[in-house]
Amino acid sequence: MKKSAANANHSNLSRRKLLMHSVPPIAASLGVALLNPMTAAAQTNATSAEKLAGARVFNVHDFGATGDGVTLDTMAVQAAIDACFKDKGGTVLIPAGTFMVGTIELKSNVTLRLAAQGRLLGSEKPEHYKAGNGIPPGNGNIVMISAANAENVTIEGAGTIDGNGAKFFTGRGDMTGPGQNSAEGYFQRPHLMVFYKCTNLTVRNVFLTASAYHCTRILECNRVFLDGVRIYNRSNLNNDGFHLNSSQYVHIINCDVVCQDDACALFGSNKFVTVTNCTFSTRWSVFRFGGGEAENITINNCVIYDTYGCPIKMRCGARSRFENITFANLVMKNVTGPITIGLDSTRRNNTNSTASPPVKGIVRNIAFNGIRATVVAEGRQHPDLPWPQKFRPGETRHCIVVNGVGDEIIENVTFQDIHVMYEGGGTVSEAAAEVPQIAGEYFEIGTPPAYGLYARNVRGITLNNVRFEVAKPDLRPALVFDNVSDATVSGLSACGTATAKSLLRFKNTHDVLMTATRVMTPAASLLDLVGPINSGITIDGGDISKAAKPLTLSDGGLAKAVRIRT
Repeated sequence: MKKSAANANHSNLSRRKLLMHSVPPIAASLGVALLNPMTAAAQTNATSAEKLAGARVFNVHDFGATGDGVTLDTMAVQAAIDACFKDKGGTVLIPAGTFMVGTIELKSNVTLRLAAQGRLLGSEKPEHYKAGNGIPPGNGNIVMISAANAENVTIEGAGTIDGNGAKFFTGRGDMTGPGQNSAEGYFQRPHLMVFYKCTNLTVRNVFLTASAYHCTRILECNRVFLDGVRIYNRSNLNNDGFHLNSSQYVHIINCDVVCQDDACALFGSNKFVTVTNCTFSTRWSVFRFGGGEAENITINNCVIYDTYGCPIKMRCGARSRFENITFANLVMKNVTGPITIGLDSTRRNNTNSTASPPVKGIVRNIAFNGIRATVVAEGRQHPDLPWPQKFRPGETRHCIVVNGVGDEIIENVTFQDIHVMYEGGGTVSEAAAEVPQIAGEYFEIGTPPAYGLYARNVRGITLNNVRFEVAKPDLRPALVFDNVSDATVSGLSACGTATAKSLLRFKNTHDVLMTATRVMTPAASLLDLVGPINSGITIDGGDISKAAKPLTLSDGGLAKAVRIRT
């Protein structure tokens, strides 16, 4: 007991000594406040403004905005943005109400936050809009909201940005499609948002709707985050959803896009792009690639529905390169297309014989994994589009197309774990059709001579666990290879038609290994070998018992080019 008491006294003494030794530095640190309280208060007041710099909230009402949906609030909203920018950034608040605006410009370090009942409404008067400050003119630069050469720009909140696009409808688009004259295009109408050469751009949780032109144009930006964005854009022609051009480190997640034109266009040299957990529906394409050097892109875990212009459309021309692009875990419901890849370096280039030949485009290392698709024979009218849709004959009964033109070769394309249900109905004349030497819009080649997959000028194509079915008989082959080499087809299951010539057709095709092939319904022949320029074709194993015969020879086809082992 005495020892314990001694220890306690020693402990208390030690704490007292420690406190005594601590007093001088504590007093020194508080000396100014203890000796001169007025000086300390002055210092606190002097720094309070600095402590809030870059973190203040600027309510647009405080700058004269009315939010009544009638008064033009452009100047008030812009004044709030400018004040926020001058204060080293912060938040511009759009509270509950409808704030009608023309062109406004976001700036560095500014967050535009829309309250749940807050709405920015585009004016219906063209004179309230202008070209965005610093926005280049390509595809028009008239805009509602823009930012150029800015960093740390954010648009967020559960509110709405409404472009009032129906007020600009004339029935005329920008005329940039095949066979159209862009000089006659309608460009003097505002895009909803355009961002040019911005870094650390974030758009999240907002509802974007009714643009008069494209919804969201992202041009040459770096580090872009689009998260939880909802787009409903079916009020005018050329109503794109996301339109990316030559941007890097772009991440699109958890978004829902319903639009009239391209839902997620990737033009130019987009690199290091991911798209995941999104849904898309459009009259035209979802993932549309055109020009530039598109590489290192992954698209996965997405649902595409009611899309009647080819969900995945890749068109590569001269001086362009598409490489290392993967599509995985996609569901497609009621689509046309559904996939087309085209390589044509001669298209839309100078045909002057004295000019240097164009540098050929490159398409290689493209993969499709885990796709479930229901493909309709013809496009359908979206009930919420207020004008009738027109469908070209070449949009009818399309299939997966991998199409190189002339002497250009597409390399290393993989289809794995693919299940497609086609509507069917292909005819004898469609089965015999020659595909023209073009690779532009998917419909320009006409109805393909295959119902499942048509491949021309491809080296290194792999099909693994691919299943093609038809809801009604189709007189076209399920698979056509034309000038294909180094192909592996493993686990192909396809529906035949007893009155069709064959289930498969190969022309000018070399070094093909087919294993575990399954003919699901009666077919007249497994393979039609066309022409004498075929070699090294092996069909090994599987169940082809529903084919009346294994081989048909056409136009001088040679049986020695094929080895069949069952």
